[in-house]
Amino acid sequence: MTKTHKIIYWVATLWLALGMASSGIVQLLGMEKEIEFILDLGYPAYFLTLLGLWKLLGVVAVLVPRFPLVKEWAYAGFFFTMTGAIFSHVSMGKPVSDIFPPLLLLVLTVISWYFRPAGRKLVLTNPSGQSITD
Repeated sequence: MTKTHKIIYWVATLWLALGMASSGIVQLLGMEKEIEFILDLGYPAYFLTLLGLWKLLGVVAVLVPRFPLVKEWAYAGFFFTMTGAIFSHVSMGKPVSDIFPPLLLLVLTVISWYFRPAGRKLVLTNPSGQSITD
């Protein structure tokens, strides 16, 4: 892994972690504006607790060393959450300004996942024991 790739990975990952952690905390706190926002998208208010908890657990999974399978699940969760948020905003006819935050987090998710170091990747093997790269 080149130095440039490491820098790209860490910048994207830290911004992703900051975005997911801050929005997760706001969702867990059930702030009035966030409740109105989620209700306006057609979801129940209790959905905020679930989203907030998943986001914070995902941040921990992505940042801590080792546990590559858990990291894969965290990245997948971030991807599904952000694509779901984008789809929800588009479906409800929300302005582009409402779509930008989840779109940015989606891009950061993909960049962080793509540039992650080898030690943070899941290594699969075929039945003969040979490594299969993802």
